[in-house]
Amino acid sequence: MASNSPAPEAPFKTGVFSEEGAARSTGEWNPTAETIRPRGHRKHRVMKQRGGFARSSTVLGVGVIAAVGAGGMATAQNKPAVSISLPDALSESLPDVLTSDDDTAKVDESASYAAMGLAGQEVGTAQTGAGEALRSRILQQADQQQAGAIATAKAAAEKAAADKAAEDAKKAAVEAKAAAKQKADEEKKKKERARQEAKKKAEAERIAKLAKSFSLPTSSYNLTSRYGQSGSMWSSGQHTGLDFAAPSGTPVKAVSSGTIKAAGWHNSYGYNITLRLNDGTEVLYAHLSSMAASVGQKVGTGQMIGRVGATGNVTGEHLHLEVTTPGGSVIDPLSWLRSKGLTV
Repeated sequence: MASNSPAPEAPFKTGVFSEEGAARSTGEWNPTAETIRPRGHRKHRVMKQRGGFARSSTVLGVGVIAAVGAGGMATAQNKPAVSISLPDALSESLPDVLTSDDDTAKVDESASYAAMGLAGQEVGTAQTGAGEALRSRILQQADQQQAGAIATAKAAAEKAAADKAAEDAKKAAVEAKAAAKQKADEEKKKKERARQEAKKKAEAERIAKLAKSFSLPTSSYNLTSRYGQSGSMWSSGQHTGLDFAAPSGTPVKAVSSGTIKAAGWHNSYGYNITLRLNDGTEVLYAHLSSMAASVGQKVGTGQMIGRVGATGNVTGEHLHLEVTTPGGSVIDPLSWLRSKGLTV
């Protein structure tokens, strides 16, 4: 710690001032309170105190050094009390603000130092408290910011997870819907295939059954004129049946079981037979060379009823076959025979 500056040396090294200020003495000058007290017209200049702080520049410097050097924690309680008085020559050069008009005042350095130490301690404590408060506030703000950042990150993560879950659920729903639709389509196609297969099977069974109950009208033939063919050879201008060209005398058979409705001669048809089937369909056999059945006779499928010839309006030996529905419409014999399971 800094100490007080030494008092200025006396003007004369070999003597001291007397009360009159002129006498000399030998030896070392040892100033005392009596020897340095001025006369009545001179006054001591002492330090003033305001708020517990010494006005002396020396004391002030010491207090500042003590407070700063000790970090605001040093006190003046252990400092010895020192009374400071200045010679006239030095005191006259100091500002009046540092002097006192009271010649009886004394400086209690201990009180000043104590006051300064207390003030320094209070300042240090205040600074320490303020620093701790600031540090605590900074840490609190940092914790709050960190907590806010964590909460924000957590909220963002939760939102991202929720969005992903929603997107996954939506995607899963779309995929499930697509899978369900695909499955339904496959089931529909499977049922349709099964239905078609069942239909084909039923048709095959029907045809097989019909094939047993139907027969081709003749054998060893070639198809010549078809149904609906145009030409001057036919009175209507169109062919109304199907021609099976075959050698004369080739057997002609009943296509199915039925009853002979007509049998005889007809100009353009020559010898012909009309067979009425059990379902009401009528089949006409024309241009026969001979007839082997009579009107009213019941015949079975495949039974011979005549022979191929060239009677009537013909250009060659053949069997002319016509088919009329129960409603009276003339239809294509080829399609009708095939519908009965026959390969023509």
